[in-house]
Amino acid sequence: MEFSIATLLSHFSDDKLVAVKFLEKKLECEDEENSKKLEIILEALDKIGILTKERGKYRRNLENGLIEAKLRCSSKGFCFAIQDEEDADDIYVRETHLSNAWNGDRVLVSIIKEGTRRRSPEGEVKVILERANPSLLAQVKKDNEDYKAIPLDDRLLFELLLRQNGNSLEQAVDHLVHVSVVRYPIGENPPLGVVTRILGSDAEEAADTDIVCCKHDLPQNFAQKVQKAAEDLPETFDPAEIDKRVDLRDLLTFTFTEDTQRDYQPFIETAFTLEKTAEQYWQLGIHIADVAHYIETDSLLDQTARKRGTTIYLGEKVITLLPEAITQRCSLIPEKDCLSISVLIILNKNGQIVEFEIHPTVINVNQQLTYHQAQSILGHLDEVSPEDEPLAERLKQLFFTLSPLVKAQRIQRGSFEIQLEPRSPFQDEGRLGAIITSSSLPVRSLLMELIIIAQKAVADHLSALGIACLYCTQPQPDWEELEDLLKLVSNLGIEVKLASEEEVNAQDYYNLTQAFSQSSVGQVLNYLLKSTLKSAKYSSHSAPHFGLAYHDYYTHCVSPGQRYGDLLVQRLLKLLFTEGRDRRTKQTKTGVNLHSSSCHADISWNVLPPAIQDSIEERFHLLVSHLNDREKLADDAEKDLDGLKKAEKMKERTGQVFRGLITGVQSYGFFVEIEDLLVEGLVHVSSLKDDWYEYRTRHGCLVGRKNRIAYRLGNEVQVEVKSVDYYRQQIDLVTVSGGSEASSDDWDDD
Repeated sequence: MEFSIATLLSHFSDDKLVAVKFLEKKLECEDEENSKKLEIILEALDKIGILTKERGKYRRNLENGLIEAKLRCSSKGFCFAIQDEEDADDIYVRETHLSNAWNGDRVLVSIIKEGTRRRSPEGEVKVILERANPSLLAQVKKDNEDYKAIPLDDRLLFELLLRQNGNSLEQAVDHLVHVSVVRYPIGENPPLGVVTRILGSDAEEAADTDIVCCKHDLPQNFAQKVQKAAEDLPETFDPAEIDKRVDLRDLLTFTFTEDTQRDYQPFIETAFTLEKTAEQYWQLGIHIADVAHYIETDSLLDQTARKRGTTIYLGEKVITLLPEAITQRCSLIPEKDCLSISVLIILNKNGQIVEFEIHPTVINVNQQLTYHQAQSILGHLDEVSPEDEPLAERLKQLFFTLSPLVKAQRIQRGSFEIQLEPRSPFQDEGRLGAIITSSSLPVRSLLMELIIIAQKAVADHLSALGIACLYCTQPQPDWEELEDLLKLVSNLGIEVKLASEEEVNAQDYYNLTQAFSQSSVGQVLNYLLKSTLKSAKYSSHSAPHFGLAYHDYYTHCVSPGQRYGDLLVQRLLKLLFTEGRDRRTKQTKTGVNLHSSSCHADISWNVLPPAIQDSIEERFHLLVSHLNDREKLADDAEKDLDGLKKAEKMKERTGQVFRGLITGVQSYGFFVEIEDLLVEGLVHVSSLKDDWYEYRTRHGCLVGRKNRIAYRLGNEVQVEVKSVDYYRQQIDLVTVSGGSEASSDDWDDD
């Protein structure tokens, strides 16, 4: 029996009574032992007022005054419960009121002291909904005859008692280890753990990918039964399947892959075609690997993918969504008949969508290119051999004509792009929510333009047909997040006019990126601008997407083998093809074409049967929070690895001097972004030995009492790397030169 209280409660909605038998089935607790455990949990939740029991069934009690939140603790022992709702007060929780909850846990909190204008409300943890730390990194210490694990994360305010697990714990003493929690604290009993792996004598001796995987509890392998289930799938599909699909094998079809070498065979999920119609319009085909054909809903493979949520890229190491045996079967590789879901878009000479169709298809890829190979062909069109001319002509039309037209449409509606080296391996904008462009490899971002309009077409189609969808949304950035950057920009003498001084829109970001392109420190400014964006999220309701300037519908669907959300959307499309009703009643003689956007204006009935529609909505309601949590975990892990690599690089350069830009000033010091490396470090005020520096709040600068040197946003400085804390990714710097002359205004009283 493996489920959290949060998972249990997710099966209660709309104040409906829920039968115990229903919960046993959903939570896989149908055997006698687990059924008894579930009964104990339900009775406990009833006693503390989370559930109410009526006639042998249970309903969720939403009037109990408890608030759902996520704990964020500090190393000093105090914690805050952060509510999901934006602008809601954070709730202060004393260490004595944590009820054995840990940093990161999702909890239900009761208010024990109301807040005031200057003080947060105070609360205590009543229920731990979901544990965030099933494992952790720790250092082993011996205490008399006991072995204890001291977490490296100083926000985890406890020690674990270790029990023997195979090898003697003696060899783990004073080493960095990965510990799995086998029992969380109960009453006065401490948590209990086992050492699963000794990583090294300290963090610097351990492999960075091992640290990240252990820190974020990432699975590095698939269970044997999952591998077997993947290998038992048929290596080829039934030829009769072709008769059920649109046959596009005669079209010249090509794919694009990364140049980066990974530790697994690359999974090619999208292929492209480009043809001219009789009306001399463009027909762009984006063909998506039909992963749903191989992965049955609620099968072991599906459950595994759902739990993982998304593929995580850690340099050369990849934590995949599915075993490689599946990706080998689904991957769109050359000279092989492949099953796909195709989005066929008709665009006019201005790059505007005229109409589109979506079909289950069979394709055959003619050519597979890396992005650099495609770039090379486009740069040497006069050297192409006769046999490669058809492909070269398609690439020329795709990247020199069609993609720029589509890009112009995006810019016109107010979207923007950020000039940096691309990092995401996904072919769309990913969780960043904005297009990253590179002057050294423009084909990648141009291809992204086409991927995005295909995903938009899928979202529009499902919405127009009244089918519940898993939407991709992105909130607008907080004004406070952008304010410091705007002060920095102003100090650099860059003039940018914003539409409002209270909130930002995508057009403002476009104006900023245009201004940054003229600056000598444009790369740093774009990097800082990127950090102000909120991550894109899944939603069961339509909402705007800030980075792409879509105000209604958008979804992700081109990576069903790498993101579980995309797989769900692909299943929606297949449900539409098999279960969709193309006419109001059976007596209606003529139906509409549910594959085509031309049917949108004619739909006035429920396309999917109500039972199926309700089932979809329930599934999405249960999965949205989980998928968003998995995306955040992936983002945190990837950023963590990036931070470790930067820390390692800077540790090797201890004592070296770099040019940097002051990007933040506080009373305790100022932050410097090293321009060439995009690495941030702190110059602590205590390291400024030449004078006594005071922090001037109004002007946001540090000013020397005697030498009248000021350190303010936008100043260029020369800094020396003093020391690096590898695990915490903290880089300490000291100034060599720089700053600016303090003005008389800097001495005004705050």
